[in-house]
Amino acid sequence: MPWFMGVMRRTWQRIYYAIAMLRWSVLIAVIALHAVISYIVLAATGETELISDLWVYFYYYTTTATTVGYGDLSPQTEAGRTAAAIIILPGAIALFTAVLGKAVSDIGNQWRRGLDGKGNYASRRDHIVVVGWQERTTMRLIETLLEERTYDVRPVLMAAAVEENPMPESIDFVFSERLSDLDNFARTGAAGAQSILIRGANDDDTLAATLAARAAAPDVHIVAHLENEDTARLIEHQIDNIEVFSSISVDMMVRAAHDPGSSRLANLMFSSRTESTAFSLQVPTGTPPIAYLDALVALKRSHRITLIEISEQGGRHLDLNCVGDRMIEGGDTLFYIANERREPNEREWRELSAQLT
Repeated sequence: MPWFMGVMRRTWQRIYYAIAMLRWSVLIAVIALHAVISYIVLAATGETELISDLWVYFYYYTTTATTVGYGDLSPQTEAGRTAAAIIILPGAIALFTAVLGKAVSDIGNQWRRGLDGKGNYASRRDHIVVVGWQERTTMRLIETLLEERTYDVRPVLMAAAVEENPMPESIDFVFSERLSDLDNFARTGAAGAQSILIRGANDDDTLAATLAARAAAPDVHIVAHLENEDTARLIEHQIDNIEVFSSISVDMMVRAAHDPGSSRLANLMFSSRTESTAFSLQVPTGTPPIAYLDALVALKRSHRITLIEISEQGGRHLDLNCVGDRMIEGGDTLFYIANERREPNEREWRELSAQLT
């Protein structure tokens, strides 16, 4: 009866597509309902072997749904075979393929959401958030960040200039039509970030994004890039825990004119590709005070680092070229030059302090 088979095929196709569009909870409920109906049908047709035990029935139903069909369990009566052909087999197979289709679809949609910048990374911690996209400049920035990182936490890019993740193998992406959107900052996990790096298409974009970033992440360190040096200095003085850079440093040009080579020195100190460069570390809280000159010599001997600068705990003042008896205390941030990042642990700081007292 070809017409009957055609009707059955179209009917099951409609059921399959309807099921595929359902939520997982509804799909599981439909599978459970079909399994119960199949059990009742087998009981009514006298297939006692197939329903003699719950696990036996589960095994039979699963192998039927997955089309494995080992053959060790099958209907023995004519009524049972008819019921299996009309009710159990088509329904179980349709439901199984619907589960596979929905799983593949959901995985694909989730991956696509992330690629299109619709993902949510609000729970992420200790990562870098990069705000704004300027093609090669931002790509170079991210590549340098990835080289510098000592542990595996993917950065999150928030941008409006691209419609999909430009570096999906390395970063996650949040699309935002406006860089000042607080909801999108929340999706980047800004509140739990280690730092937020901001460079908009222009100073207005950067300023708006900086204010939004501070509102979304009050305690996170922010680094912003501005073209106008006056605006950069104004923001740096008005917003706590922020560093601002401008494209052309007049001071650096003047210093290079008077002291040839000073610009190369600055580039070497802050490059991630040179043998020796500048790093920072925080002195563990509770460390006994240590004089700067003593710490300078001791750290050079024990860890091969050159101490160059101190910032007080919670303060913005940087003490460069300290006097010899300047005391270093727990919570202070030290800036140093070394071949690689070196951070003495709490025990090493206590031992160092004990040796110097």
